[in-house]
Amino acid sequence: MFRNRMPRYEILSPDAIAVLDKGWRRIVSEIGVQFAKPEATDLFRKAGQSVDGEVVKLDPEFVLDQVAKAPAEFDVQARNPARSVHIGGDQMAFGAVYGSPFVRDREVRRDASLDDFRKLAMLSQSFAELDSAGGVICEPNDAPLDSRHLDMVYALTTLTDKIFMGNVVSGPNAADTIKMTEIVFGGRDRIEATPATVSLINCNSPLRWDDRMLDAQFEYCAANQAVVLTPFLLMGAMSPVSIPAALVQQLAEALSGIALAQLIRPGCPVIFGSFLSNIDMQSGSPSFGTPESGIGLLCTGQLARHYGLPFRTGGGLTSSQTCDAQAAYESLMTMLPTFLAGTNWVMHSAGWLEGGLVSCYEKFVVDIEILRMLQVEFTPLEIDEDSLAFGAHEEVGHGGHFLGAQHTMERFRECFYRPLLSSTANYERWLKLGGKDATARAGDIVAKKLDEYEQPPLDDAIRAELDDFVARRRAELGD
Repeated sequence: MFRNRMPRYEILSPDAIAVLDKGWRRIVSEIGVQFAKPEATDLFRKAGQSVDGEVVKLDPEFVLDQVAKAPAEFDVQARNPARSVHIGGDQMAFGAVYGSPFVRDREVRRDASLDDFRKLAMLSQSFAELDSAGGVICEPNDAPLDSRHLDMVYALTTLTDKIFMGNVVSGPNAADTIKMTEIVFGGRDRIEATPATVSLINCNSPLRWDDRMLDAQFEYCAANQAVVLTPFLLMGAMSPVSIPAALVQQLAEALSGIALAQLIRPGCPVIFGSFLSNIDMQSGSPSFGTPESGIGLLCTGQLARHYGLPFRTGGGLTSSQTCDAQAAYESLMTMLPTFLAGTNWVMHSAGWLEGGLVSCYEKFVVDIEILRMLQVEFTPLEIDEDSLAFGAHEEVGHGGHFLGAQHTMERFRECFYRPLLSSTANYERWLKLGGKDATARAGDIVAKKLDEYEQPPLDDAIRAELDDFVARRRAELGD
């Protein structure tokens, strides 16, 4: 995984942080947060908080006491120990696109299928820049609704050996994910000792945690699995239109969800989540890759560090309908502040298109190129006497060139970034190679990667136990 040792880009003054801190305290204590699950309100009531139906008014100091129980950093184990990750500190972990009901493959936009899910998992396994395939890389609409979570988790645990995300559609789906994870990692005690999943729990903003997400959260927190408590804020729709107001609401929602996690199981690993952008005020459509989302992202990182929490935000987000220049520049507008903020867990790092409605094969490769370049750019420059190359000047002299210098010959293979996707050919050679633009070249890379894919080894006994579990649960679910 990538370690970001560059300085963080922090834009909030101490006075600004104090104002935002006061703001979320007012929301949780005066307006309250809705928790649509009796077990959740019972926990808050027993902890001395004010409960009126499903609305809980929280003492801000109580919230902070609970937040302090969450680890600032933690490990997540992968099936291949070499691919395990550390969440927090200066570590950045990257996962693929999540949640899209459609896919785009070259010029075709269509419903996503289980075959697409498997191919996207294979691509995620194939690129070292990704630490995870994620979870719902796309929604396999040709698989039965009640049991498709089994197919997805099975693919993630067999086609990849990286960390993966759990299913959060319901409590039973989360329980199935945990059981399959136990099979892969050797039992409940093994995954409770070191988490093996990271699961996304979205707030139904504004200020409501719904029952299905809470059902999943209870399962994962009880099993000591990491959860990302994420307010879902599109300014102008799910939050007020000003960035400070959105940040205050985000703090109220995320911190209240983290407080609940610690009531369920003190010390369980959590990630401060953020999904913050805005709508187009002319059309009402979600907008991504906007300056406002970039500013909110930088603020989120600074605030998460202020409260001592690892955080999730950013990714390769775009509103573009196709893999074009807009898709690339909007994704960079989000991914660059992701690095500047030092985000610990980055979802949607590869393949996101059309506001998240589409998982795109070609965009997957474009995003990998962006990710590769930024990882190089955010690696600190090493400066020593040898790097000054004084001897090369002695060899070349005045008015010469360095192409054949010994210093160059010793380093030419690795001295500069070598692109995966970008073309540096002259015009004539580019035409000779087919005159393909970046999207077409990305499609060729997808085909090559899938053709070269090798499935990571898995013990036959574990595979058989997974097969038996999936078959039994599919029958129980009526599929």
